[in-house]
Amino acid sequence: MPLNVVSLVSVGRHPQSGRQRRAEQDGRAVELGMNLKVVQNSQLTVLHAGASSEPVLRTYAGMGLPELKVLELAEQDDAVPALGDYLQSANADIVLTGVRAESGESSGMVPYLLAEQLGWPLVPRIADIVSIDDGVAEILLALPRGQRRAVSVPLPFVASVDNAAAEARQTAYGPGMRARIEGNKAVTEVDEVRAGWQESDAKPRPKRLKVVKAKTAADRFKAATAKPQGKAGKVMKSESAKEQAEEIFKLLLEEKVIK
Repeated sequence: MPLNVVSLVSVGRHPQSGRQRRAEQDGRAVELGMNLKVVQNSQLTVLHAGASSEPVLRTYAGMGLPELKVLELAEQDDAVPALGDYLQSANADIVLTGVRAESGESSGMVPYLLAEQLGWPLVPRIADIVSIDDGVAEILLALPRGQRRAVSVPLPFVASVDNAAAEARQTAYGPGMRARIEGNKAVTEVDEVRAGWQESDAKPRPKRLKVVKAKTAADRFKAATAKPQGKAGKVMKSESAKEQAEEIFKLLLEEKVIK
């Protein structure tokens, strides 16, 4: 019987523009699942829990997938119970996820909660699945500074895919639009904790003033007593304290320390 591999995907968000995109780590999870399909003759299912109308899902399908399955959930629903029920009914052998999502809660807890619900071992931050023999997978873990560690894990298991894994292949528009997206109704549970949250855009950090870095006491003394080289400075001696404070406030605004 071929192995049943399930790759979970989510809607990503670009860190600079904030636009929706294919999540980086989820794309690597799909790439790993597609490589297993070739090497191990496994059956790959790409699964998304959320809205089936997301256009980003087409970018995953454009990697060469004939279809993509969706568990239709509302934004306030908890995805973990629905995913756990589906994986049990689908008799999955390997579940691949990203380390954390790029939108939503982004807590990185989904792989751990799924492994706890299913009663399976969790393998965090993997770089590759080398081989699978007699129900045991040889896995390479991604360690800091490019190091790797080989471990053996019995099937079934849940694994989160690190950025050290193979990069996801480019997506093609035509195959992505032709792929079939199958929506499935799921038993939903409202995430009561998240329902009470209030989200707001993060504020940019204030810009720091340039500070002279000196290693010795002599360098620090020289930097403190050196005459200013720029001509944009202004020396205020006879002005009132109010005028001096206004100039300081104006400088802080120009340097974007405060807004």
